[in-house]
Amino acid sequence: MSSAQQSFNAGQTQGQVQAKAENFVESTKETASAAADKANAAANTTGKTAEQNKDEAAGFLQQTGEQVKNMAQGAMDSVKQTLGMDKK
Repeated sequence: MSSAQQSFNAGQTQGQVQAKAENFVESTKETASAAADKANAAANTTGKTAEQNKDEAAGFLQQTGEQVKNMAQGAMDSVKQTLGMDKK
């Protein structure tokens, strides 16, 4: 094989390797971008879920507080009635 042919083949091989490397890099960038998009979407969903859970917890605590208050008032009224302190 002539020196010119060897140089041609080497150049052709180098070009093919470079093209494959560029394709690999582009594919990797696309995969990383897709992964980042999914992570961002997951973070947004998690934030919304956390906010919703916080609101539900606040509502539950409010409701529980009202129930405790009503039970205490009922107990106090019962004690007053038993001791004859009710104003009825």
